[in-house]
Amino acid sequence: MTAGVRLYRLLFRTLLVRVDPERAHELALGLIRGVAAVPGLSHAVRATLGRRPATPVRTRLGRAVPGVLGLAAGMDKDATTVLGMDMLGFGYVEIGTVTAHPQEGNERPRLWRHPAEQALRNRMGFNNAGARAAAERLRRLRSTRRGRSVVVGVNIGKSRVTPVEDAVGDYATSARLLARWADYLTVNVSSPNTPGLRDLQAVDSLRPILSTVQEEADRAAGRHVPVLVKVAPDLDDDDVRAVADLVTELSLAGVVATNTTIAHAHGPGGLSGPPVHARALEVVRLLRDRLGPGPVVIGVGGITDTPGARAMLAAGADLLQAYTGFVYRGPAWPGSLNRALARSRPRG
Repeated sequence: MTAGVRLYRLLFRTLLVRVDPERAHELALGLIRGVAAVPGLSHAVRATLGRRPATPVRTRLGRAVPGVLGLAAGMDKDATTVLGMDMLGFGYVEIGTVTAHPQEGNERPRLWRHPAEQALRNRMGFNNAGARAAAERLRRLRSTRRGRSVVVGVNIGKSRVTPVEDAVGDYATSARLLARWADYLTVNVSSPNTPGLRDLQAVDSLRPILSTVQEEADRAAGRHVPVLVKVAPDLDDDDVRAVADLVTELSLAGVVATNTTIAHAHGPGGLSGPPVHARALEVVRLLRDRLGPGPVVIGVGGITDTPGARAMLAAGADLLQAYTGFVYRGPAWPGSLNRALARSRPRG
């Protein structure tokens, strides 16, 4: 553990836990954006906390990334802090979840800390400004050389106002608006906080969504856009294999595994962090065994340190994502973990 991570953890335990979690989230994003907007200061942070491993990581998503660990969806819902997260050393950034229609999300409180488990619980409900607003921010980001250098995934979900039976059209709208600016799209059908959403993980419901998103994304972007699907850790093993078979059938780019879990006793919402890690590893292993070496598997769930990250890679993940580990370990953590993983990566 680096000195920066230790200092942040002390600050977190003594001060940050006294701030409402969602307010702390908003303040942190604002601070990161502010630092990233000051050229000299952002350069200094990139050169220290966020300095890159010497060798980029090749991916099957069409672009190399500077580090294997990326930012999971949920932190930067509206694509407002992409450059700031890149500055801190994340190898890539997945924004969202973005919905076709703007929505407020669920009523507050809707985000809770569970420090004894280093976990978070949320029932945010896809609060975001909508696909059109996110597309405009990404358009502006991509208009700059610096913005084009960052690998950005876009996580899309169903709008609450859209009936489940109309989900295909809702996802298609988001794909059309966002695909041009995305390096890849992730179809989120696994959040527990939108009524009926997890039912869409059933293969018969999922097939038309994924095939339509792929078609609309490619048409809108004028190129092939990698499309992944994000699954819940609460799927049983046979359903995980069925999703893998669908990914193969549709020649999709891969799977993000996993989302938050509802298998807990803390109250409403999905739990993230270390309690999810063991099941996330199992799901990644199942996917890799079923998919073979071709499609991408992005492992996410309870990664907090180098051994946990290596375990996820050993289970078959090509890339990693984190959210809760970043909250509990702070701004020095993503860069330090990416450098540690690079040192242990085979050369050549």
